[in-house]
Amino acid sequence: MGDTNGQVVAGGHGEGNRLDQLIWPTDVLIDKEMDSLIICDHMNRRVVRWSRRSGTTQGEILVDKITCYGLAMDDQRNLYISDFDKGEVRRYPIGDKNGILGAGGRGTGAGLNQLTGPTYIFVDEQQAVHITDYGKERVMKWNKGATEGIVVAGGQGQGNALTQLWNPYGLFVDTLGTIYVADAGNNRIMRWPKGATQGTVIVGGNGLGEGANQFYLPRGLSFDRYGNLYVADFGNNRVQRFSIE
Repeated sequence: MGDTNGQVVAGGHGEGNRLDQLIWPTDVLIDKEMDSLIICDHMNRRVVRWSRRSGTTQGEILVDKITCYGLAMDDQRNLYISDFDKGEVRRYPIGDKNGILGAGGRGTGAGLNQLTGPTYIFVDEQQAVHITDYGKERVMKWNKGATEGIVVAGGQGQGNALTQLWNPYGLFVDTLGTIYVADAGNNRIMRWPKGATQGTVIVGGNGLGEGANQFYLPRGLSFDRYGNLYVADFGNNRVQRFSIE
């Protein structure tokens, strides 16, 4: 807190496929057990691990040949990775490089057993996987072992009505099952209570712009332990913090 300059902890050596380089990293998580960062190195089609210990100069490949976009880890330290091109999410137990299908994987489409463009993912305490399906303007929930998912936000076509999403990206699910999603095309962050047929706008929704109440294609979001909301405001090249009641 209070820093005005950041510190490079992975990459920083230009675009490339060397182990000390990244191209278009789209998601990252902290593996506290291994004191490391796990990074979705999107354009290199790989997931890499970088130790957080001082002196680290390169990462190691955990999974390759995957068009990864989003990452998550459950309390059993299973790693979940969304594959944008294949339209699937796989679960990787520790040391497994092949993974177990957890959602999608049946071709792209609008069916409840399909995904078109899975981007960000969130795994709850029951190992249910929540997925933003970019291509079908919806958020889906797949319970562990299920052969199809359920639509928990959007799924009513592209638009700006409270029942709709447009290019959804980052998401967060609280312990009550409430979904928070970055509705990038509508430049707003929405909240969908469990079982709701429409959401509410909690931040943004005031058109595209640089104002403190505006976004330009918000991509990622996260909460801290105090309930503050952090939004990666992609087009404005900034991260914004909001106090949400």
